[in-house]
Amino acid sequence: MTDQSPAPLQTALLNEGDVALHGFFTRKGGVSAGIYSGLNVGLGSEDDRQNVAQNRARVAAWFGAAPEKLATVHQVHSPDVVTVDDAYDGDRPKADAMVTATPGVVIGILTADCGPILFLDPEARVAGATHAGWKGALTGVLESTVEAMERLGAKRENIRAVLGPSISVDNYEVGPEFVERFIAQDPTYERFFAPSRRAGHAMFDLPALTLARLADAGVTAEKTGHCTYSDEERFFSYRRTTHRKEPDYGRQISAIMLKE
Repeated sequence: MTDQSPAPLQTALLNEGDVALHGFFTRKGGVSAGIYSGLNVGLGSEDDRQNVAQNRARVAAWFGAAPEKLATVHQVHSPDVVTVDDAYDGDRPKADAMVTATPGVVIGILTADCGPILFLDPEARVAGATHAGWKGALTGVLESTVEAMERLGAKRENIRAVLGPSISVDNYEVGPEFVERFIAQDPTYERFFAPSRRAGHAMFDLPALTLARLADAGVTAEKTGHCTYSDEERFFSYRRTTHRKEPDYGRQISAIMLKE
């Protein structure tokens, strides 16, 4: 993978108005090796720090931006959102979403099974990037992102959102206590669980939950439909690594930048 350039997935929904560049990056186009092979951008991984820095620089370069213009956060599965502007200094505050109305700043979210969601209001020229695993989706990180975009001038009826590559229902088995947690919050959430081959377990549809909550928030949303667990050639996967008892895993990035 070291002789290739990054080739992220893109969607027509976020190209509306030609006001932003965006990409759901895969493993293609990086310099990392071994279990991190490809475009691992995870500062929290045990990968060689120079390789991670070079991979992040390649992502920034795809946007035509300097490496220091690539903003990410220290993700903690929270509903918290930070606003990024010209004053961005490379810090990584603990949060799970970013919003911006500043052109030229790339905001990116790292994932390895959780859902990366990119947002854009093409009329107000406001963008967002969100990391939503089950905990973030359940505790409101999607809604927090929309509200933060509104504070920058966006209107939710104009916001477009795309859920990128994440783990699919076919590969996300959970235990009974997990199901109970969701149904206790909202009994209708039972619809996001399907029977598993193992007694007492269920298959969880995180993408469906994500899209449902976005729709309930009044946002037009769609998904790319890629499964990180099943497509090892293109995506890192925390759960796949866990099942194999590997010592660590890489992270892919999904990012968006408002044009000047």
